[in-house]
Amino acid sequence: MTKTSGGTSTPSGGGKRSEIAGIPTRAIAIGVIVVLAVWFLLANLNKVKIQFWVFTVEAPLWIALLATLLAGAALGWLLKGRQSR
Repeated sequence: MTKTSGGTSTPSGGGKRSEIAGIPTRAIAIGVIVVLAVWFLLANLNKVKIQFWVFTVEAPLWIALLATLLAGAALGWLLKGRQSR
């Protein structure tokens, strides 16, 4: 562990983490993505037919998009945990 100028510890060789106005750039990026995702969901409120292999349902498009977003986030989280081992 090495100390940075702010007094926080970082793993050796981890490099310096970038910040904008004291906020980590990763947090800013996540915030921007969340805002864009919510904006995209709210722009797609019409109903659509969603066809699965055996059946078809009708639902607002934002629900289908939100389900896809959550499935992608869960998959990314699971794969990230797998790579760090």
